[in-house]
Amino acid sequence: MKTFSKVLTVPLTMVVLAACGNGDNANGDSDNVTLSLYSTLTEETAINAVEEVIEEFEDEYPHISIDANFPADSYEDSIRVRMSSNDLPDLFDTHGWAKNRYGDYVADLSDMEWVEDFDESMEPLLKDEDGKVYAFPLNQANDGIMYNATLLEELNIDLPETVDEWIEAMETIRDETDNDVSPLWIPGNDPYAIGQILDQFSTPLLVTDEENNYEEELLDGTFDWSNYTLLPETMMEIKEKDLMNVDALTASPSQRAQLMAQNLIGFTFADGAFGRDVYELNPDIQVGTMPMPAFHEGDEPSWIGGERHTLAAYEDSDNLEEAKLFIEFMAQPDNARKVAEGTTLPAGINGVDADNYYAEYYEKWSHIDIQPYFDRVYLPGGMWDVYATTGSDLIAESITPEDASGIMEAEYHRLRRENNEDDANDLNEEEAN
Repeated sequence: MKTFSKVLTVPLTMVVLAACGNGDNANGDSDNVTLSLYSTLTEETAINAVEEVIEEFEDEYPHISIDANFPADSYEDSIRVRMSSNDLPDLFDTHGWAKNRYGDYVADLSDMEWVEDFDESMEPLLKDEDGKVYAFPLNQANDGIMYNATLLEELNIDLPETVDEWIEAMETIRDETDNDVSPLWIPGNDPYAIGQILDQFSTPLLVTDEENNYEEELLDGTFDWSNYTLLPETMMEIKEKDLMNVDALTASPSQRAQLMAQNLIGFTFADGAFGRDVYELNPDIQVGTMPMPAFHEGDEPSWIGGERHTLAAYEDSDNLEEAKLFIEFMAQPDNARKVAEGTTLPAGINGVDADNYYAEYYEKWSHIDIQPYFDRVYLPGGMWDVYATTGSDLIAESITPEDASGIMEAEYHRLRRENNEDDANDLNEEEAN
């Protein structure tokens, strides 16, 4: 059975795109092959790294060309449209949903040489109990909080390991800099940046602490959402104590590197390229990264991550052999290193010696477990939007923390019902056929 999330209404251009078909042969020559490739990569250095590998591949295999696409924010909608018509690109990024969303669409890659070198933290995400391998990991995510290591050292602030310590650290930044520095800087012009914060904090709030572990309730639909209220309450505490930027709802992500380079940010949530971008603007500012602080006494910090960028092969591609050949080429150590360094993230397979900006920080916190993204495991599809809207409304003070929990609860149950109905409809259609 092939299942997919409810198709969203998308622009006509995306519908036209979906009609193009996979593995299009642009010149009509049966001896030549054009592979379509779609990726969620957005950072220029990362895209350049992938395009460099593509160019080398095309030089080595001149009968194969690759049409690479990096549609950014429209990626998910365009892929959903193509899923609905069973016409996915030859190669595509599963962006955290290798098994749950795309599992029935991707070819098994278990016969490839690089599978023996799976990083132990990636294998459970991309390989099932039957041995099927769903995608090649270009890198792996270690998400936490980025911080101004230079500033913290100047102010003699120890790295926080609990939420309370984190708030105390931000209060010190506020007081010692006379409010000239934003202790926490949020680019809320992109509401998903706020959603990211809430999603990452949901894990230490609701999963990692032994006495406050609600995994079973979240998965079976019986979770009491009043247990979530502490998180929006904490966000409001940060706002009321003047610990976040006053323009948190309108600030743009494009401002972040410049402000950090000017020593005007304490903590922020950013992607892997952030530290390198800041260094290029001001090499005197060092950006560090730390795992998510613990919410509950006695718990440890936790990295949030796992699958970030991947390459999967569409199982019904007309050019599956050539698509798998490119994945094997991408997995060669030198090529895997280029992409890992381009994304400033650890490689997804062992034996790849990547020069990573954050290497010393990953080493410092290497004893910390990596937890999967909360929404991917415990929430129905569509809840990411709810995180974003409730978080924005909370900062705007148009809803209370209790309101935020109530909305999350209502949408959680509504989306669970919708997803179950979609699965039932797909099953009925398959049985009818």
